[in-house]
Amino acid sequence: MAQTNFNTTTITPETDYEVRSLDTMCVNESDVSLPWYHNLKYAAVGVLFGITFVKAEIISWFRIQEMFRLQSFHMYGVIGTAVAVGALSVFLIKKFKVRTIHGEAITFQDKKFNKGQIFGGLLFGFGWAMTGACPGPLFATLGTGALAISVTILSAIAGTWVYGYFRDRLPH
Repeated sequence: MAQTNFNTTTITPETDYEVRSLDTMCVNESDVSLPWYHNLKYAAVGVLFGITFVKAEIISWFRIQEMFRLQSFHMYGVIGTAVAVGALSVFLIKKFKVRTIHGEAITFQDKKFNKGQIFGGLLFGFGWAMTGACPGPLFATLGTGALAISVTILSAIAGTWVYGYFRDRLPH
């Protein structure tokens, strides 16, 4: 009887694909399972967030164009405030070991830098400048009745799908 040799290779966590797949895992995912209607609170916060975006003129195409033309501080002030609040929040969560409302520990994982972040950031910025729309307020813009933003929403969804489809073949 002939003996068959199978050339087996083991995948180490150091490989690019494996490392990237680990980076996409939600490390703070809750173990608590709640009924679907508990997610309505997120919809309510989203609506309030959208109203805030509209009132602060963050969704304004003119405000976004002013920012990219360096003509106004408005958007830089909003973005800078958001970064400062986020940094302070993370600092306080780490310092006081804050837990979730269900008592679970909150952990932060360091993210490794790679050149794909530069290319992705540039592509994001070009799209933002051309459309005058950031992904965050897209639905708030749609909620104001600007139906033309639907093209941008569909394009963002298509771009996300294309990236997901080609992700393992792209240089990261």
